[in-house]
Amino acid sequence: MAEVGLLPFARIALQVTRAVLPRYRSRFSKRQFTQPQLLAILCLMRYEDWTFREAEVRLSEHRELRQVLGLGSVPDFTTLYRFLQRLDDQTIDRAVGETVRRLRGSLRHGRKRARVAVDATGLAQGAVSTFFVRRMHHHGQKPLPWRHWLKWVVAVDLDQQFVLSQLARRGPWNDCANLPAVVAAASEQTRIGLVLADAEFDSERNHTYIRKRLGAQSVIPAKRGKKTWRLRGVRAEMRSAFPRRLYRRRALIETLFSSVKRKLSARAPGRSLPTQMRQALLLGLSFNLYRLKHRRLFLRMSTEPDNF
Repeated sequence: MAEVGLLPFARIALQVTRAVLPRYRSRFSKRQFTQPQLLAILCLMRYEDWTFREAEVRLSEHRELRQVLGLGSVPDFTTLYRFLQRLDDQTIDRAVGETVRRLRGSLRHGRKRARVAVDATGLAQGAVSTFFVRRMHHHGQKPLPWRHWLKWVVAVDLDQQFVLSQLARRGPWNDCANLPAVVAAASEQTRIGLVLADAEFDSERNHTYIRKRLGAQSVIPAKRGKKTWRLRGVRAEMRSAFPRRLYRRRALIETLFSSVKRKLSARAPGRSLPTQMRQALLLGLSFNLYRLKHRRLFLRMSTEPDNF
């Protein structure tokens, strides 16, 4: 990460985690490390794609980083692992909400209704070497089969390029039914004026939820089913007069996925599914922290009309 160094990222991560977590879990805690410190370290691990043992080594070598985090000693890798096991999704959601509040409050157009895109991408479950897979294939053996991967579903503010809400689950999976939950969580962070999604989320129920419950415009291609099927409602409008100009901006969410995987990580490591899901959610939080530190780097001038 050449754009943002470790020290500025650690400083902003600690500020956000202090706003959403108490110092200690209970009055019987050892009080050697605070909960905000441990969560900030987990975000650093996702930011630099460290393992638990690598995090312990890097902290022991980096005196300035320990000073920024306020650490009197280096936490053992087992301490970080156990804290990750105790960490719940609601805490990560509150931290994401805190980053969204700071991002939208610091920008000039923070009060406008947001243009949101919903999409999903796959994350690798571990760090299997692609060179090892190719070697197995060249030596006449079958390549390693991947039956499952982790699917990361996010709602993204397109104009300001950060994560509004997220969820993770094991793939392959049809995420059409997950759109209301993701969009509802995003609407708690900011007012939504437009929701863009690809054909995977095509359903009349999703259009109805967005338009009636949120009062926003929905643009989803009506490509499910045969062309000879007779469609009704909003899906019929999408097939007869699809707003291609509005839908073009949906590609910006692919830009965000590319940034996350190139700059941070493309993995959600862990031996169990709950651990992998928390790692995926921490990845979204870490990207928002990165955006919070370099918010001006991502500002985009748009010639698209603001009236939907």
